[in-house]
Amino acid sequence: MRIWIPRDAAAKALGAEEVVAAVKAEAARRGVDVTITRNGSRGMVWLEPLVEMETPDGRAAFGPMTPEDVAQIFDGGPLALGLTEELPWLKAQTRLTFQRCGIIDPLSLTEYRAHGGLRGLERALKMTGAEVVQEVLNSGLRGRGGAGFPTGIKWKTVHDAPGERKYIVTNADEGDSGTFADRMIMEGDPFTLIEGMVIAGVAVGATKGFIYSRSEYPDANEVMQAAIAVARVEGLLGQNVLGSGKPFELELRVGAGAYVCGEETALLNSLEGKRGTVRAKPPLPALQGFMGRPTVVNNVISLASVPVILQHGAEYYASFGIGRSKGTIPLQIAGNVARGGLYEIAFGLTLDKIVNEIGGGTASGRPVKAVQVGGPLGAWIPVSQFATPFGYEEYAGQNALIGHAGLTVADDTADMMAMARFAMEFCAIESCGKCTPCRIGAVRGVETLDRIARGDTAAIPLLTDLCETMKSGSLCALGGFTPYPVMSALTHFPDDFTSNTREAVE
Repeated sequence: MRIWIPRDAAAKALGAEEVVAAVKAEAARRGVDVTITRNGSRGMVWLEPLVEMETPDGRAAFGPMTPEDVAQIFDGGPLALGLTEELPWLKAQTRLTFQRCGIIDPLSLTEYRAHGGLRGLERALKMTGAEVVQEVLNSGLRGRGGAGFPTGIKWKTVHDAPGERKYIVTNADEGDSGTFADRMIMEGDPFTLIEGMVIAGVAVGATKGFIYSRSEYPDANEVMQAAIAVARVEGLLGQNVLGSGKPFELELRVGAGAYVCGEETALLNSLEGKRGTVRAKPPLPALQGFMGRPTVVNNVISLASVPVILQHGAEYYASFGIGRSKGTIPLQIAGNVARGGLYEIAFGLTLDKIVNEIGGGTASGRPVKAVQVGGPLGAWIPVSQFATPFGYEEYAGQNALIGHAGLTVADDTADMMAMARFAMEFCAIESCGKCTPCRIGAVRGVETLDRIARGDTAAIPLLTDLCETMKSGSLCALGGFTPYPVMSALTHFPDDFTSNTREAVE
């Protein structure tokens, strides 16, 4: 009997390790020979720990599993959900980047190959670097880390830049609240990130890559380190990648937890052993990045999406999505929601469908008030805008950002002025201090919001002016995007700012 139990951090937080111990004990009691595979998560966090058992008809799911209920895995029972692939929440997705996550043993290159892995790299090795770059350009892939910049243009800039040494850097510093796509890939399908980085190296002429991860991700770092070792032994990394004669080496670096190091230039400073402060641009990292050399800096999901593009072709990938938002997007549904988790789908869904149909509405059962899209620096989207299709330009038209596609749901009890204050306080704490609008503006923003909370509504115009200054004058997105949650809260929920005298939020 083969049983899959996720080693994903979310599953472990919900008791997966205790379930493993209970399954081993139950199997021993029954005299059953059981092989336990620690896979990644399927993304249905509200069902974790989600245990799967191999059957003649396919993998059957049980969850959320507790140590007391493991007998049901052997006998069936109330926690039996049916065949995993037939679960409506999973079946309705378009899984391209996450096609193997939760299905394979994350550290088995054999299983990775059996499920389509390395086909994109094998094709890329038969092409010129310029041809690979053009394929990514034609796919319409845009950065999944927040800015939505076309990945192919960044690669072409590095490809065309002169330089004896070039680098590929993966930004795995996933610091936005309510986001976990990068972590899920690193824990559940690390070889797809490695393959994407090697393809990027082949495309632009880079021979060395770095994955910059977070100290807060011990499980992901452990899996990535092990996967890199396996890849090196199996010839996926080294001086002769898959026998092609082309070299590419890879190294995992772990940061110390500064949010600002999610910004590419602060990340590069940290990677070089310097203080994680933002660099002025120009020069762009594509021209003078790591150690002053041409450098591709891409998000985990951006690079993990590259193998499927090279495997099936640019036209296939570009056939998904809407307008200039091509391909699929891994929605990370969190907050006050009944069914939280990762849901990969083509661009174009509305928030109404995402929150109410896919997410099942609020966990509290109360009406939805707003959804923050794009992490702590994302705008709060009111119900009146829930019909907006999920796409970069579509959200920009609503003064909002897709960002890393994290969605935090709030019900009608949420105090939007408190949410605005949190955004300013978050910026004040996490600012690297390099520029005045961010360093000073966020502190003054907290003070101004406290004045408003005490009933001084005359301070509201001051808050608006402050946000305009931060938006236009900050050196990076931390100070530049903080006005989005503040102004969206003020614009759509003015009553939360103009109530009778209220105490300042501590």
